[in-house]
Amino acid sequence: MKNKYFNNAIIGNKNMVASFSEKGELLRLFYPQSDYKQFVDFLDVGMKINDSGIIYLHEDINNTYNQYYSKDTNVLNTEIENSYFKIKVTQTDFVPNKENVLVKRYVFENKHNIDLNVSLLLHSGLLTNSNNQVSGAYKEEALMQYTHDYTVAIFSKETPSSFQINNVKENIESGEIGGKDYVGMSNDSAISYSLGILKPGEKKNLDICIYICENSKNLELIQKLEEIRKMDMKVELDNTKKYWRKFVKAHTKIEIDENKNEYYEKLYKIYARTILLYPLIVNEETGGISAAIEVDEDRTKCGRYSYCWPRDAVSITEAFDILGMEKFTEKFYKNFCKNTQGKDGMWEQRFYTDGTLAPCWGYQVDETASVVYGVYNHYLITKDDKFVKDNLKMCEKAVHFLERYVEDLIEGENKFQYSYDIWEESESVHAYSLAAIFAAFEAILKMYEIVKPMYEENRLKLEQIAKANRRLDKKLRQIKEYIIKNMYDEERKTFVRSLKDSKMDISLLGLVYPFKVFKATEKNISNTVERMNLTLRTYTGGYLRYEGDSYIGGNPWVIATLWLANYYLDKGERAEAKKCLDFVVKTATPHGYLAEQIDNNTLKPAWVIGLGWSHAMFVITLNRLLGDVS
Repeated sequence: MKNKYFNNAIIGNKNMVASFSEKGELLRLFYPQSDYKQFVDFLDVGMKINDSGIIYLHEDINNTYNQYYSKDTNVLNTEIENSYFKIKVTQTDFVPNKENVLVKRYVFENKHNIDLNVSLLLHSGLLTNSNNQVSGAYKEEALMQYTHDYTVAIFSKETPSSFQINNVKENIESGEIGGKDYVGMSNDSAISYSLGILKPGEKKNLDICIYICENSKNLELIQKLEEIRKMDMKVELDNTKKYWRKFVKAHTKIEIDENKNEYYEKLYKIYARTILLYPLIVNEETGGISAAIEVDEDRTKCGRYSYCWPRDAVSITEAFDILGMEKFTEKFYKNFCKNTQGKDGMWEQRFYTDGTLAPCWGYQVDETASVVYGVYNHYLITKDDKFVKDNLKMCEKAVHFLERYVEDLIEGENKFQYSYDIWEESESVHAYSLAAIFAAFEAILKMYEIVKPMYEENRLKLEQIAKANRRLDKKLRQIKEYIIKNMYDEERKTFVRSLKDSKMDISLLGLVYPFKVFKATEKNISNTVERMNLTLRTYTGGYLRYEGDSYIGGNPWVIATLWLANYYLDKGERAEAKKCLDFVVKTATPHGYLAEQIDNNTLKPAWVIGLGWSHAMFVITLNRLLGDVS
């Protein structure tokens, strides 16, 4: 599999998600959820025109490109113009809301003054391995690529002109495919469609469909292909646009006048794209939330991204609530979190969105604390007392685990206190982790106040709550005292990130926002932020995570920059917060996606386009600024 680090565009529905390059190349196709399974190794699409060899749509020296979404939708359009043959191809990719099929609509327009004889070829390679090898077959006028578990079918209403199952790479460059085999053991095969002659000025359409079927349901496959072939794809396209525009309208809770100026136009584009991204990374069945669409399956640069981190998800659920997507939030806490919590009360580093444990490399105490904080944070928006009661037992288990951590830390038994930091790189006792625990304890104390009237007839429960209040009040004091004693550098007059080192780290802002151990106006915090501005601010206005950060080359992060914006909002310095937001707006992609990191030289994404956490911090920051964005 070639490296495909940048998903420039993402489309899909709740079960099928696809990502594309800026030239319209299909990079990834997930089914039945956005994090599993990914099927595509490559899908090379090309034309043969008259006597030419293959002209690849997504990579030819004579091609120019223009890509855009249909406004407020997950419908992607890529215009490809070939200057040599003077042919324009408009490729529209969408997934209908009610059908798990990727539809690729092609419109071919002859802008030449001669006739053009055009064929479209699709060369498809699927991911294969020794436990689930891919084979190919041509049946029912469709290219079937199948394993033990599933079949991927590429087909159209039109009859194919040719196909090839084996040895496609030997002759695909000629633009002609064929062969005697209708079935074979190749993981890459091809299919071709002839459009015939295009007269000057003439347009012709061709719809290509990609459908995935579990082989346990293989008897239904042929029937399903016929049903899809009978669909009016223009109607499906119109319905898909209507569905997403209605979805955006329903979740637009912050009014942004996109017609006011260019800045507002881009602000709205990011906001709308956030609304359109979130349903594509949520597992609606379990409530799991993927951090992003995968970027590095072979782990050449990272440990992969398409997993559910409780910490990331808690920030995203706050954005859900702001956007009126409370049902996603409630499913995450009431279903996903309950089902993934360990017997001892903790949550591991990360999970697949179906709730099974994903590859991990360490224990992170702030993951557990963040969930408790998130439950109460959701209550602050919904004021739903029942939600608190429904999740109280889960939170109590988590708090008991966190209490043991604090007890061992204070008493020095060295049993629980070493965990990875928020960036998952350093094992120590971290200021951010302690701030998260502080917030979790405060959150459950407030939850107890909410539920106490519900237990008026339960004396034992009220006694339990009273004892917990006394214990937790004491531990809150102990945590704050521990931070001041062990994580404050008297010489520099700033906080340090951990017991192991004193590097300046943007996560120290967690002491103020969102966990409120200290106030933004306190001198020790102001000194710390002043040093952040000296050490972490780049010349472009974005902020690094910490001193010496070298991950993916070391770049400013969107979440780091917006974290500082929220500190400034807590301090009442709205103009400074706006500067941070401006950097994020300036560095968003043309489609309105926010990356994880920004290249300081190009101001383009350096890593992970469409990071759920980045989009969450944008929504949270914008919501706090409200209309003050001029």
